[in-house]
Amino acid sequence: MTSAVGNSTSGTPAEIPEYDISRPARCPLDPAPAMRARQAEGPLTRVRLWGGSTAWLVTGWDEHRTLLSDQRVSVDPMRPGAPKLSAGEAAMAEALRKQGKSTIGMSFIMMDDPEHNRLRRMATSAFTIKRVEAIRPPTQRVVDDLIDKMLDGPKPTDLVEAFALPVPSLVISELLGVPYDNHEFFQTNSKAIINRHTSGEDRLAARQRLIGYLDELLGEKLSKPGEDLLSGLAERVKAGELTREEATEMGVLMLFAGHETTANMITLTLLQHPDQLALLRDSDAPKLIASAVDELLRWITITHGGLRRVALEDIEIAGQVIRAGEGIITVNETANRDVSVFPDPDRLDITRDARRHVTFGYGIHQCLGQPLARMELQVVYPSLLRRIPTLALAADLEEIPFKHDGFVYGAYELPVTW
Repeated sequence: MTSAVGNSTSGTPAEIPEYDISRPARCPLDPAPAMRARQAEGPLTRVRLWGGSTAWLVTGWDEHRTLLSDQRVSVDPMRPGAPKLSAGEAAMAEALRKQGKSTIGMSFIMMDDPEHNRLRRMATSAFTIKRVEAIRPPTQRVVDDLIDKMLDGPKPTDLVEAFALPVPSLVISELLGVPYDNHEFFQTNSKAIINRHTSGEDRLAARQRLIGYLDELLGEKLSKPGEDLLSGLAERVKAGELTREEATEMGVLMLFAGHETTANMITLTLLQHPDQLALLRDSDAPKLIASAVDELLRWITITHGGLRRVALEDIEIAGQVIRAGEGIITVNETANRDVSVFPDPDRLDITRDARRHVTFGYGIHQCLGQPLARMELQVVYPSLLRRIPTLALAADLEEIPFKHDGFVYGAYELPVTW
């Protein structure tokens, strides 16, 4: 797993360090030690993937942003050379290719322009700051109701099940017009897709179940539209702006991204930093709350495995040449701990200006739903800490199961008491 050629294009694949994203049990929210080791070697190194192929690993903040905004790289996972992080992921891509599919089926986030831009702009209006702010009061009611139920329930309780998952799931379900009663079905299948150990066959089956579920709902909206986002997509299908398949996959993407990512941000971080917890709990200043959310987004970084690209042309960067057809993995968590951008990066400081973090990506594929995620977290953190000021872990850190096996990082369970 070690090599002296991490910053070199020379050497056989066996000599190149393995791509290891395992996080330490004693510091489970820190970047993987192997990723920090590669970062120490330089901002651009080579790593060996599970099947023996190699890819360029981008750990520097500047190189991360440069490559993600370069039109000479592609996000399309179906292109030759695009990195696959597991055998199951590769098998699903191959199965889709044999079916004649040209995409992996996660709507525009896996497409290049011009198709990416055509589809993305149809969803942009749903996540403007103005529209997101309009749902802040109902989001606050959701949070307050869930906290009430926690306080009336048993102790200890699982914060993930009782609070972290329901908050974003209820909000995105309401926005999309998807019945929340079906959230267990959706969460079960989305977990199968993001788990690196899921076989290609099971991953493909989970994908098809989700598509079938959203397609049925879309059919209902086509005949009886409402005021929700899925009804808006149905109207675009009627107008000939979207195919039914495109609208369905866009619905799956928004439902998936709307709950899976935000839920994993509601973790134990502040419970391990009592000084920062007290600072946030005791302040009602909107500027500090917004600053705290961005610092937590920087410090935790739940994207687990990096953002994958493939070079379309030769690219010179950081003293290296990425050849056309070579895979690229940009690592958010190391870019967010780049000392050249964030002084003392391993220190959590909610007064820090962390707005330049890359947790939401960068360039044309930067996360469309980031205003919604920020708003939810700005409601969640202060509400939880003020309503339950004695909130504390009910288990040792080493006993908490983390998602080392997924593409989105967080805790499977988080026992808490008060």
